[in-house]
Amino acid sequence: MEERGVKTLSPREVRSILNADNKEIVELCKRAAILPKKNSKGQTYFSYDEVKHLREIQTKKSTYPVEQRTSAVAGILASIKNMENTLSDKIAKVIDEKLEGMDEVVVELIRCKTDNETLKQKIIDLNKEIYQLKNDLNSYKHVGLGLYKKKERHVWE
Repeated sequence: MEERGVKTLSPREVRSILNADNKEIVELCKRAAILPKKNSKGQTYFSYDEVKHLREIQTKKSTYPVEQRTSAVAGILASIKNMENTLSDKIAKVIDEKLEGMDEVVVELIRCKTDNETLKQKIIDLNKEIYQLKNDLNSYKHVGLGLYKKKERHVWE
């Protein structure tokens, strides 16, 4: 393929030279800041220099040591773990500070509930006593001059 006196390569030839698919070639073009050109017929082409540069980028990528990638990932993971631990510690500290006086509050609530139950029982007992006293009071009949006589209670009443 010739474009204005410059030897060019088609995308198929570039795939063959780089032994890569279109997706990888697009990625390499992005990394190398190369924009594929189009000829007057609208066909995409690359110059020899561009393909040479893509090959260099591809070689650098493939020769990047696995150990360095692994150690970089391990470093990132360690950093994330450290952040996680720091955040967990800070959150736990804040929660502990907020809950600091809660034990005393819970004990006081239990004491209040117990006192409340005791007072309820006293009210029940006093209501029973009032009922009995009203019955006793109703068993007296006014006879005059401020005197009262206790009515005889019959069993059938």
